[in-house]
Amino acid sequence: MKLEIHTKTFDQLTKKELYEILQLRSEVFVVEQNCVYQDIDGKDNKALHVLGKHDGELVAYTRIFNAGDYFENPSIGRVVVRKSERKYGLGHELMRASIEATHVNYGKQNIEISAQRYLEKFYEAHGFIQKGKGYLEDGIPHIKMIKS
Repeated sequence: MKLEIHTKTFDQLTKKELYEILQLRSEVFVVEQNCVYQDIDGKDNKALHVLGKHDGELVAYTRIFNAGDYFENPSIGRVVVRKSERKYGLGHELMRASIEATHVNYGKQNIEISAQRYLEKFYEAHGFIQKGKGYLEDGIPHIKMIKS
């Protein structure tokens, strides 16, 4: 299985794509992870949206920000792959595409993420290194990670 990757600004998203993004994020971050938090945080309009589709269906997604829009460095967040599709390694394909989109749009700068602690090895495989101590975000252990 291979993802069809689309990178779009907020204004370029169709209503259907925006609905699918919010549905996927809610499906994983709110329902699957049993975490009540404000996913619609008022920042999507500043982000670039990396959509991973298979057979026309959104199955993977990230949003990326320029330096200063979310963190000090350009950043990747809301990294999500539909549970039924995780066995295909789509998360790695999505991260490679998101790192490339960050470099293409914001230059070869450090990339910062707020990673769920249990995914540390996943992000290390993409060159991210933990910086500082862990912390709780919405009740879930996270760590700051940087890719130089």
